[in-house]
Amino acid sequence: MNRIVVKIGSNVLTRGDGTLDVTRISALTDQIAILWRSGVQVVVVSSGAVASGRGELAGRVLKLDPVSERQLFSAVGQIKLIDRYYNLFREHGIACGQVLTTRTSLSTRRDYLNQKNCMDVMLSCGVVPIVNENDTISVTELMFTDNDELSGMVSTMMSADALIILSNIDGIFTGNPADPSSELIREITPDGGDLSGYIQRTHSSFGRGGMLTKSRIARQVAAEGIEVIIANGKREGILTEIVLKRGESEVPFTRFVPSAHPVSGVKKWIAHSGGFAKGEIHINARAVEALCGTTAVSLLSVGVERVEGEFEKGDIVKVFAPEGMQIGVGRVSTDSTHARRNIGVKGSGTLVHYDYLYLY
Repeated sequence: MNRIVVKIGSNVLTRGDGTLDVTRISALTDQIAILWRSGVQVVVVSSGAVASGRGELAGRVLKLDPVSERQLFSAVGQIKLIDRYYNLFREHGIACGQVLTTRTSLSTRRDYLNQKNCMDVMLSCGVVPIVNENDTISVTELMFTDNDELSGMVSTMMSADALIILSNIDGIFTGNPADPSSELIREITPDGGDLSGYIQRTHSSFGRGGMLTKSRIARQVAAEGIEVIIANGKREGILTEIVLKRGESEVPFTRFVPSAHPVSGVKKWIAHSGGFAKGEIHINARAVEALCGTTAVSLLSVGVERVEGEFEKGDIVKVFAPEGMQIGVGRVSTDSTHARRNIGVKGSGTLVHYDYLYLY
């Protein structure tokens, strides 16, 4: 592995009382430093700002609504968290830099590439990017689902060899991880079937996500050609075991095997842009059959049954089959007014070109 993204979850970085676990951050920083010196570029997607702020302001904050509380804790905690990383990496002679982002700041191709360029420059200059969502301004519909979703986008953006998601359990089990009869699923292939029956639907104690989100993101990123590993960030030496020992390590984790057919950089951006969608394109059964066939084809207006929402040329839209199931996302070549005018019309041209269409 030459470049990896490591996502460190809230339950890894917090103690039972919700405050920041400085010892754990130090241990993970030591491991990242070892990887860095061995020639592996590491991008860190780190939770923990809210926990850090909560610990700093304990007993000094009046009762606030959840959004205001999150904004306050993240504003105070982000400074404390990045200062902690700064000093810990400095002990190893490594510089780190803060990258705060939001869902909307990645919604256009230009902004997406600007952020990619920023982190490419940091890595080329020997600086470890520490990425987090800017929770001071990301609220409700403007938020990523959680940092799992953000880490997936960062992994594809940076063309990483692997994404390592650190949680507080060893991976995905065949049942409740607390049940002794449950077994760890060591490897999941691209055609590994439905995992929803195995996964607990509860959220983590201090984060917004859960294993269901992690598995969804992992499958999507693996489908784009990037290896994904879900492991227990509280295990000693977990990162060095996974990255440096590879097949020789006996440490438990779940590995999502990457697809042998990776997609283009533009399609990777589109694949993670469903949250930015401005409208919906509902297509007929013949169009679904054509799109899902063995030959690469574009979505033509003749196959459209309904257009919902208002969008401009170049916006992202969701694509739905007749039964209402979303089958993909794409970048439209015309606005919603023209799209509606051309519904079902033969010879009216391409609505979403194949190069800008990602199918699930």
